[in-house]
Amino acid sequence: MQGGPWTDGYALHIHTLSSTFIGNNQFGHPTFDTVRSPVGELLYQLKYRNDQGAIDQLAEAAEGFLKTWNPPIDGIIPVPPSVSRRNQPVIAVATALAGRAHIPLLAAALSKVKRTPQLKDVIEYDKRTEALKDAFAVAAEYTTGKKLLLFDDLFGSGATVSHIVEVLKNPGGAAAVYLLTLTKK
Repeated sequence: MQGGPWTDGYALHIHTLSSTFIGNNQFGHPTFDTVRSPVGELLYQLKYRNDQGAIDQLAEAAEGFLKTWNPPIDGIIPVPPSVSRRNQPVIAVATALAGRAHIPLLAAALSKVKRTPQLKDVIEYDKRTEALKDAFAVAAEYTTGKKLLLFDDLFGSGATVSHIVEVLKNPGGAAAVYLLTLTKK
C-alpha cells in the first residue's frame, strides 16, 4: 500500500468481493448476500462469530506472506482495538504470527489512551484524523531505533495506521515502520 508514512506496506487480500442487497429481515433491517475473500471470510468468522480456529489460519497466511516479503523487522506491534471484545482478534492473530515467525510481539509498545468512535462509521478523512488526535501513546523504550511491523486486520482509509506510524516515529523514535493488514476495503 503506497501513499502513507510507512516504509512499505501490504494487505493480504481484499475483504469483501461483492455484497448484494437481498431484502429486509423480519425486523426491517437490510440483509445482504456477501461474498468475502478467503482471508476476509476467516477474519469475519473470527471477529463476528468468535471462531477461534481462524486465528491460526490467518497467522499462517500472514507468516507465509512475511517470508516472501521479508521486511527487516525487530518486532510486531498490533494496532490497539477500538471495540472492546472478550477476545481481541488483531492481538490474537499478531500473537500467533509473532510465535510462528519467531519475531518479538511488542503489544505493550502502543496503547490507546483516548476513546474514539468506530472509524468505519466516520466517512470524512479530516474527521477521522481529528478523532485520532492524542488517541495513542507509545512506550519509546520498545520502539526507539527499531524497525517495526504494524499489524492490523482491515485497512480502510489509512487514517488510523497513518496516525499510529507517525506516533511510532515521533515520539516513538522508530527507525522504520512497515505495515501489514489482513484485508483492505
